[in-house]
Amino acid sequence: MPDRKNAPQIIDAVDMHIALKPYESYTLDNGVEVYAFNGGEEEVLMVELVFFAGNWYEEKNIVAATTNFMLKNGTKKKNAFALNEHFEFYGAYLNRHCYNETATITLHCLNKHLSELLPVTAEIITDSVFPEQELGIYKQNQKQRLEINLKKCDFIANRLIDEYIYGFHHPYGRYTSTLDYEALQREELEAFYKQYYTHGKCIIFTAGKLPADIVPQLNKAFGHLPFQQNNLSDKQFNPAPAELLKYNILNDPDGVQGAIRIAQPFPNRHHPDFSKMQVLNNIFGGYFGSRLMSNIREDKGYTYGIHSHLQNHIHTSALVVSTEAGRDVCEATVAEVYKEMAILRTEPVEEEELALVRNYMIGSLIGDLDGPFHIIARWKNYILNGVTDEYFYKSIDIVKNISAEELRELARKYLNPEQFYELLVV
Repeated sequence: MPDRKNAPQIIDAVDMHIALKPYESYTLDNGVEVYAFNGGEEEVLMVELVFFAGNWYEEKNIVAATTNFMLKNGTKKKNAFALNEHFEFYGAYLNRHCYNETATITLHCLNKHLSELLPVTAEIITDSVFPEQELGIYKQNQKQRLEINLKKCDFIANRLIDEYIYGFHHPYGRYTSTLDYEALQREELEAFYKQYYTHGKCIIFTAGKLPADIVPQLNKAFGHLPFQQNNLSDKQFNPAPAELLKYNILNDPDGVQGAIRIAQPFPNRHHPDFSKMQVLNNIFGGYFGSRLMSNIREDKGYTYGIHSHLQNHIHTSALVVSTEAGRDVCEATVAEVYKEMAILRTEPVEEEELALVRNYMIGSLIGDLDGPFHIIARWKNYILNGVTDEYFYKSIDIVKNISAEELRELARKYLNPEQFYELLVV
């Protein structure tokens, strides 16, 4: 029985031993790799099929995202209503998402219903028909949503800053217009679907309280599908950053708020500075107690929130500062961001602040490993980015041991105003 008269000993997060629990791996009859983590107390599980079918592989804008969205809108045997009714009957969720390089189909369900749900999930991969009527509704809804979003300064800023960093013809910098929806044809979706889903490359991740026959069930549903695991085009895109560094865009003459983005290209997670930069970024603007928040939100009151982050892209990344501020204080906000960069370049971080950030980062990591779904999500991120658990433990070591002088050298290397694109949309 716990002793409630004495408070438990407080242990700093940095002093805790953290381990990334291993996954189990299998291969289905058709060569599909399966990564599984068995854990949890509840009778639930997740099965996620990852296809290399993001906008990196499309020949025409928005084909990848539209194909992914339309997967639940009808097959040869079931219309959209019947598909959704089937999953709802069993209390399951079937979601799909499209990213830059990959697209996913994710099933959450009670493990006792898995055998009823996997065959229909497989049917979506092989027999989707993309009904013309459903496509018309989708196009109309997306155009209306886009027209509304184009009135928002932060939406415009997010689109344009990526274009400046990567170039409009790079998958990371491309954005959508209403003309793209009008030009979209059903036949283009069918061709993309057959190449990158039905005959594409697939990886399966599953986690939760897995049944003993999880692998036979997955093999029965997906092991016979005609995936071509090695038939993936090796597309390469070189970023084409904009020549100008500073941009002022007038989007809403009557608006009272402006959107600010300050960003520069940055290497991906394979670069030796990436994990180190995560520490510096947290000090700079990566969490609620960061310097940008303390100065620009708490002290100056220019904004409700400001943050900086490293984009989680596979091929290349960017360091981005993002905020919305009152129109009359936007320029002052930008000046304060550069002021905080200068301080980090010239003054070493005090040990008290560094200790706080270390504990925050390790504590966040502990939270991110809470439960089987979080654990398999981290493994998925590592596997898709081509790193191993060595990256995990090396990152922890960097957080615990990086010095104030190393951080100052990083700031001198990466936090120079002349290296950043600066965008103000009002």
